[in-house]
Formats: sequence, C-alpha cells, structure tokens
Amino acid sequence: MKTELASFDVAVLVHELEQVIKDSRIENIYQIGSKTFLLRLHKTNNPTMQLLVEAGKWMHLTTYVRDKPAKPPAFCMVLRKHLDGGRIEEVAQHEFERTVKLTILGRHDTLQLIVELFGNGNTILVNSQNAIVAALAYMKMRDRNILRNEQFKQAPSSGANPFNLAPNDLDSLKSYNGMEIVRGLARFLGIGGLYAEEVLLRANLDKKTPCEQLTPQQIDAIHKNLQEILSFLRKGEFDPAIVISEEDDWVDVTPIKLKKYEHMKTQPYTSFNQALDEYHTHAFRTIRVSETQNQYEKELAKQQRMLNEQQETLKDAKKAVEQNKRVGDLIYSHFGELQLLQQQISNAKQMGESWEQIITRLKKEKELGRSPAVYFDTFNPKILVLTLSVDGVVFPLQINRSVQANAAEYYERMKKAERKLEGAKKAMLETQRRIDELREKWTRKIEDTRAEVPSRQVRKNWYEKFRWFTSSEGFLVLGGRDAITNEILIKKHLEPSDLVLHADVVGAPFVVIKTEQKQPSQQTIQEAAEFAAAYSRAWREMLSAVDVYWVRPEQLSKTAPSGQYLERGAFIVQGTKNYLRKIPLKIAIGVRKDNESMQVISGPLKAIRERTITYVEVVPGDLTSAELAKQMRRMLAGKASNEERSSIMKIRLEEIQQLIPLGKGLINSGGK
Repeated sequence: MKTELASFDVAVLVHELEQVIKDSRIENIYQIGSKTFLLRLHKTNNPTMQLLVEAGKWMHLTTYVRDKPAKPPAFCMVLRKHLDGGRIEEVAQHEFERTVKLTILGRHDTLQLIVELFGNGNTILVNSQNAIVAALAYMKMRDRNILRNEQFKQAPSSGANPFNLAPNDLDSLKSYNGMEIVRGLARFLGIGGLYAEEVLLRANLDKKTPCEQLTPQQIDAIHKNLQEILSFLRKGEFDPAIVISEEDDWVDVTPIKLKKYEHMKTQPYTSFNQALDEYHTHAFRTIRVSETQNQYEKELAKQQRMLNEQQETLKDAKKAVEQNKRVGDLIYSHFGELQLLQQQISNAKQMGESWEQIITRLKKEKELGRSPAVYFDTFNPKILVLTLSVDGVVFPLQINRSVQANAAEYYERMKKAERKLEGAKKAMLETQRRIDELREKWTRKIEDTRAEVPSRQVRKNWYEKFRWFTSSEGFLVLGGRDAITNEILIKKHLEPSDLVLHADVVGAPFVVIKTEQKQPSQQTIQEAAEFAAAYSRAWREMLSAVDVYWVRPEQLSKTAPSGQYLERGAFIVQGTKNYLRKIPLKIAIGVRKDNESMQVISGPLKAIRERTITYVEVVPGDLTSAELAKQMRRMLAGKASNEERSSIMKIRLEEIQQLIPLGKGLINSGGK
C-alpha cells in the first residue's frame, strides 16, 4: 500500500490545487495529528474546502470530516495567528521536488507555508524576508538549519529536474557502475522507483540492466518515454485512479494510467485530489484497525504468557503435592525399618566409627539384601543427609532429626504445595477471566475503530446551526445551542407568528416553533416544551421535570431595565407567560436516512419515533457523553437491519455526543 507521494504525484497535485484553491481564504487551521493539519478554505460562491496536509506523506483536498482537538497545539496557534483570513495567491512545487509552497497574503505580510513531503517531513512558515517564523520541527543539519529567525533554505535537490533534461544529460547514468538501471534512474532524477520502473517498461528495457551497459539507443528510449510521461503534466491531461488487486486490496493511487498496473482493476476519479482523498482515507482506516489489532494481540499475548506461567506453576504444585505426600506415606509405611537404620548409623558413630566406615558397611549389607540397609542409597556427612530408595522412590532424610519429624516435614511441604496449587488455580481463573474480558473489549474496540472512518462532509441546511427537530405535525422547531445562537435565533429568524418557549430555569436556551402562519396544536407545543426542558440546565442538575412557558415574539425585548445589562443571548420577557407544568426531562436520539447517508437527530420521543429507522431514549444520568455515545451507537446498530447496521457504525461518535444534553445521561428505553 502506498504510504507517500512521489515527485510526479506532487506535480499533478500542485497543478490541480493551483486551479482550485488559488484566491481562496483560510478560515481556520486545525492540527489533527502530530504532523497532520487541516486548512479550512473558502472561495466566493464556492462550498467550503478542506486541505489536508500530513508532513512527509500526504497532501490533498478532502471531503471527509476528521476529529479536531479541543485545544490546538502551539504550532497550530502560530499558524492561525499569521494565516487566518489570509488569501492563497499561489500553489507551487519547488523544482521537481516533494516540496509544496503555498504563498499566502496575510494581514500584515506575504508568507509562505512550506510543506515537505519527504523523509520525516516538516511544515515551515516563512515570512517575506525569507526568515523562518515557525516550524513543526526545528533541527540543525549538515546542509541547512530549520531554526526560528534563520533564513530558510530548501533541502538539497534529490535529483535532476526532468523538465530541464536534455537527451545527452542521461549519459550520466552510465557512471553508476554496478547499479541496476531502475535504481540509477530513480536516483539520478529523484522520481522514485515506481516512475523509474514505468519509464523503463514503456522503453521496453529490462530494469535490471547494469547502468554501464546502456547503449545510446536505450538512453534515447529512456529520454523519449520520460518526456511522454511528463507531457501529461504539461498538457494537464490526467487519468487518476485507484489500483485494485484481484483480492480487492487497494494497491496504489496514480494520476495517470501506468503500464505496471495494466493487468489490475482500477477505480477512476475525476481528479487526482479526489482519488488521493479516497485512498488516504481507506489507508487511514486500515492503519487504525491494524494498530488496534496489534494493541489487542500485544495485550492478549501478555495475558497468555501469564496464563502459561500459571499453568506451569500449577503443574509443578501438583507434582510437589504428589511427591511430598508419597514420601511422607512411604516414611510412615516403613517407619520401623527407617528408624532402625537411623539408629544403627547413630550408634556406629557413637562407637567411634568414621563416616567412611559406616557408609562402606551399609553398602555391603545392602548388597547382601539385609534390612534396613536395603533402603540405603547415599549419605552426605557434611549436611547429615541420608538419601534413601524406598519402593523405587528416592528421597533425602535428615539423620539429626527423628523419622517422625522427617515425615512431618514432607507433609508440611505437601500442605504448602497444596496452598500454592489453590493459589495457582485462582490466579488461572482470574487470568482467564481477564482474557475473556479482553477479547470482548477489543472485539468491540476493533469494531468501533473499523466503523470510525472519517465521514463525508455534508452541506447543512441553514437551521442545522441550531438545535432542531420536526414536530409530529410537521412544524420546524429550533433551539439555541449557546448565547450566540440564542441571539441569532431570536434576532434573525423569529417571525411575528412564531411561538417562543423557555424552561423556567436560569441559563436555558430559547426554543422557537416556526409556524409559517399556521396554528400549532397543543401536541406540537408539548413537544417543543420537552425539547426546551431537555436542553436546559435542569438536565445537569439531574432533575426529573421542570416547568416551561411559551410567549409571543412581541413579548421579547432586548431593552434592559434602567441600570441593568442584558448579556448576549438574553432577552426580557414581558406580559403573561403560558406555563406547561412538570415537563419530564427526556430526549430521543435516533438515526434517519438522509439520501444515501445516515443522520443522527434528536427530539421528543413521538416526533423522533416517526422519522427514524431506529432510536433510543435518554434521561439525565452520570454516564459521560463518550461512554453513552458508544453504547447508543451499538444499540442503534443492533436494532437496524443488516444493510443499515454497518452504515450506523460508521457514524462519528462526536455526532451523537453533541446531541446529548450537557454532556451526560443514561439510556432509558429502546425503540424499534
């Protein structure tokens, strides 16, 4: 699988980007990985664009949504400071290198954002005096330094620029003695192995041909076919596609058709950026799943090693129990003979015999079959240990202790081994339990990881900047998300015939029923009241119910009483309030099909039940939104058909989390 761009890929990429993002403005910059950035771009009369930059690897426009950190890193903040609102004046490739330059007219200066797509990669911000303002990675190198305030210098050329190449320049290839032509060509031009091989395939030249053996005709053929490939770039004629193997593995992504892949399937795309976006996203998922699988296997192997060690401990403990019991039993079953043998040795020593004499006599008596010498095996006088062989079992006996004491010692060892045996059994059961839990946990995690592919950007309706739902009678109901959207909702979108609702607690959002000059029934007002209650501060207070009132638009005023100040999003309510008492705090969250994609929506149970394929109901609780969202997604997918299940599991958790009131809750009941 392709993991980085070649210089020819970069040339095509830059050609497309220059046409698409030139004159666009940078709305925001997000750092979504250690080396990965997302630039949100806007161009008049065009949809918002996203430029994905991964230093050292990828760069392309993307239509997928990536998770954004709550707190941007320091380098990202520097980029925002200098580039937010800036206009992209030029997109260029440095020579034919894997370096892209974005020239940006900022508020106070014209800057360059240098993206290096080779090696470990780097992203560098340079001012109009060519001084380095900031860099993702600072370093000192033999040929240049990347340090703040130093003059920026491009990396040394990786090879000759093929656009400036004369036919006789390729004669230099013959100087690479002992090197295959495919390697020599890749090194000489810095175009990478794939395109070097492609040139040679088109020239009908064996890639293993030694460089020094090249003929003038072969060098001409190399130059001709190299220029043929470059002509696609000169003309801007591309045929981008993803290359797919017979096993349906994604092998590569290319801007033109390559002879190397002519036997494989291809998936064509209208632009190289689009092909790169699909390929990179697929690779992103594959790598994430692989990393998760590797983490699981690593943890499982650790537990399995522990289980194997415990099994060995159990086996040794069982053996120790059996052996010590066997010896203890043998000592008691031959108690008299062993006691006599011990006494004979003690008496002989007291009579002045040496240990050598005693051992010699015992051996002779054993040879003659005399008891109790028949049990004698060896004797170590230094530690006073007598080794016996009884009924085929060999074991030591301490002669300075009684036979009974020796037997008791073996039984004590047996009991100790039994305790160890029980401990090993318990430990094994615990380890096996952890392994079972690990398998269950990681199976879910791998499933979640496989599903958590970046989702496509969807152009939202104007009302989706607010909280919203469609009532069971078909009325659009809107609610503020914060002080800013509260203010916008009331000032910009409130019409005289609408109804305004508010939970009777401090800090609640306004909720508006868009009537379109029709009269909503009590059912719609009740549903809007439930919506207002659920997204009020009462949810965080873990209340079960709260009062909600409704008023007419003319009852709202932004004029504060004398000496008082109204904060943003706050309004004065004048006149009679129409109360709905003890509105229960609950919200339904479900999934509906929106064209070919799945959309998560929230609202009162009756309204959501009628407009979704599956839903759950949530009430105030102590589960975090992250935990709750995972539970909800699995539950929603579990209730759906097989065809819909995989699509639901691809819904980003953040889409579900943002619908959970004040970040916590509990699943109350299920639906379809």
